[in-house]
Amino acid sequence: MASSGSSEERPSRQINVILRSSEPPLLSQAVPDSDPLGSAKGVQQQGQFAELQKEMDGLIGLDHIKELMFEIFALLQIATMRSEAGLLTGAQVYHMVFKGNPGTGKTTVARIVAKMFQRMGVLNKGHLIEVERADLVGEYIGHTAQKTRDLIKKALGGVLFIDEAYSLARGGEKDFGKEAIDTLVKAMEDQKNQFILILAGYSDEMDFFLSTNPGLPSRFPIQMDFPDYTIDQLIQIAEGMVRARDYTMMPQAILKLKQHLLREKCESEQIFSNARYVRNIIERAVRHQAVRLLNQYGGGSPGKLELMTLRTEDLKLDNK
Repeated sequence: MASSGSSEERPSRQINVILRSSEPPLLSQAVPDSDPLGSAKGVQQQGQFAELQKEMDGLIGLDHIKELMFEIFALLQIATMRSEAGLLTGAQVYHMVFKGNPGTGKTTVARIVAKMFQRMGVLNKGHLIEVERADLVGEYIGHTAQKTRDLIKKALGGVLFIDEAYSLARGGEKDFGKEAIDTLVKAMEDQKNQFILILAGYSDEMDFFLSTNPGLPSRFPIQMDFPDYTIDQLIQIAEGMVRARDYTMMPQAILKLKQHLLREKCESEQIFSNARYVRNIIERAVRHQAVRLLNQYGGGSPGKLELMTLRTEDLKLDNK
């Protein structure tokens, strides 16, 4: 997942309070007007989220994901305030499902989620354990459950992120993947609030996966859809990747890349891998530029500008 230097400012939020009675509510007599310690803690938490928001704003697109992240932060902060005020705070479940094609930012957002929950005190470590079917499923009865329990143990205090999670249900009732699912479901009950489980994968496959077990959808109340990037967003991602490596692309090279992405996205029979596809192109272009410069300048240095510049001939886009 790529980041860009450009960022959009979050629109300011305004809450209008309308008092329908001229008499102050009785509650105001029991609750102090200010709580210096609580206010200080709230400012600190907002400062912590500001750092995460800056990281999120560095991501291209994903506007609805950013909004949902702020909603979760607001819920956590208000829950803390309610607890300090002696009010009931209902237990929340934060297990999630991320749905979308490859290269749409699911793993990147999962890392930010882990950081946020750690800073808000929900998780005591905030690390991310990223696994797939092969890491969970064993070769014989009982092996899968043990492998899955071991990974859950490693994820305690953090986030267990299972990519292509739908593959656990592909083999039917006799497949060992079902054993992994059963073990995960049991851990979500037995070790509630000790880790957060995020399942990720293609949208249609994840919908089917959740339908295979009636109890699964209710265990994942937060579901995020990661749409494919537009062509303009992919170009922004490419430019961000290039800048991060201390390179620059000639305008003609950008145009060539844009035309290729449009053709590839519309005509390819394979699932388009979005930012991952762009990253592979940029890394390949950097290699081709290195070969071109060595052949062109021999043992001499091309100079700083040439060392930084990716030209149209460096984008060999027919070589997949």
